[in-house]
Amino acid sequence: MSDSADKLRSGPKVTDLRRRATDREPPERAVLSTLGHDRPGLVTALSALIADLGLSIEDSRMTVLGGEFAVLMSVTGSADRLRQLQSAFARFCDEQALASLFRFSGARHTTDAAPYRVTVLTLDHPGIVRSVAQFFSDRGLNIINLDTETQRAPHTGTQLFDLTLTVALPRGESIGALRQSFADFCAEQDLDGSINPDR
Repeated sequence: MSDSADKLRSGPKVTDLRRRATDREPPERAVLSTLGHDRPGLVTALSALIADLGLSIEDSRMTVLGGEFAVLMSVTGSADRLRQLQSAFARFCDEQALASLFRFSGARHTTDAAPYRVTVLTLDHPGIVRSVAQFFSDRGLNIINLDTETQRAPHTGTQLFDLTLTVALPRGESIGALRQSFADFCAEQDLDGSINPDR
């Protein structure tokens, strides 16, 4: 029998590798956010800070609001490396004149619920987010994501308000009944709205 065959047979078995992967501690998690004057290079510098510590960006949201650039991230890795990130992140934000928040967190709470995408378009006026959020809150439904923006109508230039959110509908709840209630709500509020599966 050749030496190479002996090495292959004496090496770790697939079942051993799977067992090792299963035995590993689940990753720790931290959520961090920054807000500061928008300028080139912020995303590159922040992501490099995280990558250099061997950490992973699990989820992130980044956007420009007015003249400010906002970042929200969930970062995973070992507890020790996350503590190192906490210190390095604080120094980074001080150097870059960024407002910041760093918080250790657990895994996202999961439920047996189906995500649905809700869209609303209407003439811009105060209170839209509050009234739409209240509609779902009154029914005990959790909003898991929400985005809004203003835009100008193509021909008239009228300012429109565009809202998109994702709501979690528990299994067994009637989507038909929710759609009908939402349609009635939109008619009362003069909103153009819809609810569809979030794909």
